[in-house]
Amino acid sequence: MEVVLLGTGAADGWPNPFCRCASCVDAAATSEIRGQTAALVDDTLMLDCGPEIPGAAARFGRSLAGVRYVLVTHAHSDHLGPQMLLSRSWVHGLGELQLVGPAEALDTCRDWVGPDDPVTFVPVAAGDRIQLGDYDVRVLPARHRVFADGDAVLYDVTGADGARFLWATDTGMWPRPFFDSVAGARYDTVFLEETFGDHDDLSSGHLGLNGFRKMVESMRAVGAATDSTDLVAVHLGHHNPPVGELRRRLAEVGARPGRDGETVTVGGVASIDGTTRGHRTFVTGGARSGKSRYAEALLGDAAEVVYVAAGGRRADDPDWARRVELHRARRPASWTTLETTDVPGVLRSASSPILIECLGTWLTARLDHHEVWDSGDLTGVRGDVAELLDAWQSCEAPVVAVSNEAGSGVVPATASGRLFRDELGRLNAAIADTSDSVVLMVAGQALTIR
Repeated sequence: MEVVLLGTGAADGWPNPFCRCASCVDAAATSEIRGQTAALVDDTLMLDCGPEIPGAAARFGRSLAGVRYVLVTHAHSDHLGPQMLLSRSWVHGLGELQLVGPAEALDTCRDWVGPDDPVTFVPVAAGDRIQLGDYDVRVLPARHRVFADGDAVLYDVTGADGARFLWATDTGMWPRPFFDSVAGARYDTVFLEETFGDHDDLSSGHLGLNGFRKMVESMRAVGAATDSTDLVAVHLGHHNPPVGELRRRLAEVGARPGRDGETVTVGGVASIDGTTRGHRTFVTGGARSGKSRYAEALLGDAAEVVYVAAGGRRADDPDWARRVELHRARRPASWTTLETTDVPGVLRSASSPILIECLGTWLTARLDHHEVWDSGDLTGVRGDVAELLDAWQSCEAPVVAVSNEAGSGVVPATASGRLFRDELGRLNAAIADTSDSVVLMVAGQALTIR
């Protein structure tokens, strides 16, 4: 299953737009912007839909036209914006929509549905189990409430391929009997709220870092979570420490913070258009734009990453060696570095996440190898590019590739410079066209293109 996180923030987002605390200032400065928490599964099933979410989907390049099921956890306004039903009714021919949730939450939606709109209300309570198309959904209790006990729930979702995840927002610390409902589940992914950081005393209906840790430990104790479970913290608020510190704190329990726009593959690699592969992210930008640090941060929560220095070794270039050493020093010790131009081979044999840096140096190495600077014959390089694109599209592990934006408005003075600019532009366009996510870095700021 492919789960797109349309938002990973608390009700007021992170940063809170009215706040100047250190956590909010840091989030803004590092472009760690989080909106209200919600997710889109396989473009078919939604988990919560606050008022910000339709707009977030559009910004992340996702259409909601194919959504057939919406699972609502409760009626708090950041999880349920019933006005989306009115917006949907203005588009004809979308087919039936099943709105699933506690009866109290569904009641707030009824006045937003036109008399002829194909919207079906499916009230559920903790302990229920329903089949929604290819999805087997179990309804679980939440230690949370709007007006009365039981008017908030969580969801346990299993796809047709057997992949299984837990959507656990919002909830406080479960009492011991609640864990019986997930014993032995062995979730592939758990999306678990972590709202208040070190201030979890602010609400018994939400988790802070201490409560998050206890929930994870209790899930592992009953076999709901295992060492291979992807633990993703969502519903993150500005009571948390700055995100760098938060990543470190969550990593202590084997978890990581979710990111808005992130695609999470539940249950291993995804199958899209009949091709088995992992998620592909392309990061491009000018010199010193922050693209390398951004790309490294994307995989910063992974225990093992293969870092591919795609230009190969440069024995006679001490400046290059210093640059490589600086990059190596700031990466986690658990990462493996490969200095090679055989990027297609690495992609085809990948079992761990991969970071390729960068396509510009790889292209330069291939131009050198085929002696294009002297001959002008691009046949061999074009063949290498075709092989790279094929491996990129079929890679079974998550992969991030970094490249340069060369010649943005400046015509190189030499023929070789113009040749390189043109070939890199073609390569970048081809990689971007076959990527799931595309990010442009400008002056240290990340602009999501796709």
